[in-house]
Amino acid sequence: MFSGIIAAVGRITEITPREAGFRLHVDAGSLDLEDVALGDSIAHNGVCLTVVAKDGQTLMVDVSPETLSCTVGLDAPGEVNLEKALRLADRLGGHLVSGHVDGVGEVLRFDPVGDNRLLEIRAPREIAKYIARKGSVTVNGTSLTTNEVNGTDFTINLIPHTLENTILKHLQPGSRVNLEVDLIARYCERLLSAERDL
Repeated sequence: MFSGIIAAVGRITEITPREAGFRLHVDAGSLDLEDVALGDSIAHNGVCLTVVAKDGQTLMVDVSPETLSCTVGLDAPGEVNLEKALRLADRLGGHLVSGHVDGVGEVLRFDPVGDNRLLEIRAPREIAKYIARKGSVTVNGTSLTTNEVNGTDFTINLIPHTLENTILKHLQPGSRVNLEVDLIARYCERLLSAERDL
């Protein structure tokens, strides 16, 4: 589990083909890797990936074809948002995030509003129903609060701190982003529909 509070911006520096998928070599930037062991989970742009090797500030993670087919931002060198998995004693500053991307959205607007940015995203139809006004959504691993929701489109206000400390500052209309909806919303729907489905 994660909180959606980005700890560092890293960079995919090398991609090595494997029999199935790729191995990513990631410069972890300012992320403290002292307590990271092989087998630990680290979210890369909101995607939970397992550390398979480590060399100084570089970590290696394997990405399967399935993961590549339903996410963006992991198939080419470039910056990634990083977050280590939560420990039970950690403060939950964002919201509960599983690191399992629900769908890929498209940025419609990224407009300056003073020193903030108004971000508008179109979500895939099948997950849009889980996105609520003033609710939680994860965009490229970043825990955010929605402002307005209109069908499949929703808006978010990005403050300067978020812009400075995540890769969201690079977004523009047409950018594709990893989305994870609120975990509680999905379980509520399942509970309410269980009688009908079983």
